[in-house]
Amino acid sequence: MARNSMRMSAEERRESVVRAAMVEFARGGYRGTSTEAIARRVGVSQPYLFRLFPNKQAIFEAAAEHCIEETWRVFDRASEGLTGEAAGAAMGAAYLDLVADREQVMMQMQIYVSVFAAESAGEHGIGEAARAGWLRLFERIRERLGGDQGAATGFMAHGMLINTLVALGYPADHRIWSGLEEPGDQEAGPQEAGPEGVGEG
Repeated sequence: MARNSMRMSAEERRESVVRAAMVEFARGGYRGTSTEAIARRVGVSQPYLFRLFPNKQAIFEAAAEHCIEETWRVFDRASEGLTGEAAGAAMGAAYLDLVADREQVMMQMQIYVSVFAAESAGEHGIGEAARAGWLRLFERIRERLGGDQGAATGFMAHGMLINTLVALGYPADHRIWSGLEEPGDQEAGPQEAGPEGVGEG
């Protein structure tokens, strides 16, 4: 019984590390983030951090997987029982709520930049893990949209534009959002299309 409690405690601590790492990597990227900063945010020592993960790459890969899986969890909950255009509209609306957290968006963006940087330096593990996770997300979305490859491509392209506008800090009421409609919604205006709070502060 005591052994099980200790194991659960370690699992919870590992989850805390992953969440803290997402924040740090979102802000500093893979190269610019130290394991010391991650350990400090969690409130543990670096030696303890490396008892949970073998190295910084493993922490980054876990944070990237968590980021991608969290995106799917949001889509899955929003579109449960739906398919096709109805599923696309539900997932699109849910994504706008998700990306109101700019660190979630910036972690996504850091994944792409970090893959390029790592592979330029001859390190391919991060890229392999990130591509596998992203493809898994794409295929789940495609299936939820009724197996339509074009619809899935359009949905993801729409999401990447949202990521760009959020990352650049455009406020929700900026005119740049006015042409961005949620998938399946031809009536979305700038206040509806722009995530609440983006660009504030």
